[in-house]
Amino acid sequence: MFARNLLRLVSRIALAATLALTMPASFGEATTEAQLKAAYLVNFLKYVEFPGTRATVNLCLFGRDSLGPYLAGYEGRQVGGRELRIRRVNSPEQIADCQELFIPDTEEARLAAVLRWVDKQPILTVSDAETFTREGGGIALIRSEGRLQFEVNVEALTRAGLRASPQMLRLAKPMTSAAR
Repeated sequence: MFARNLLRLVSRIALAATLALTMPASFGEATTEAQLKAAYLVNFLKYVEFPGTRATVNLCLFGRDSLGPYLAGYEGRQVGGRELRIRRVNSPEQIADCQELFIPDTEEARLAAVLRWVDKQPILTVSDAETFTREGGGIALIRSEGRLQFEVNVEALTRAGLRASPQMLRLAKPMTSAAR
């Protein structure tokens, strides 16, 4: 039993390190919140199952995002055996080819409309808007307890035909009762 608990602890630490720290930053450079958000976005793609197979995976940035420069270093990398492409989008037609869609909190006024555009499509929606999961989004990047954490709306992922790994769900901050 001790060995099993130790193995679980080691796997959780490894997953947490992978989710939070794998980013193209120079040695000794301070990690900014934007860099952490970019790393989370890329790593979520490793821990969410998408239907079908593709040679590429498109991480799309909606509207006025500020993460583009931090994601540029990931462009062309392999994520889950697929080449990562970063794209900017602004309309429903452009979103159709996205596997992950980041909607920044600066676009909160258009949040409900964007969620309607992607409803029941196999697109992982992520935002740093605090109320995102309560409004039907998939994953919210939130500041809690002095650090960047994430909250997963399993129902939203299920509606989109996606499945988060159990390891990812264990690391997620529990949704509040108001968010369910």
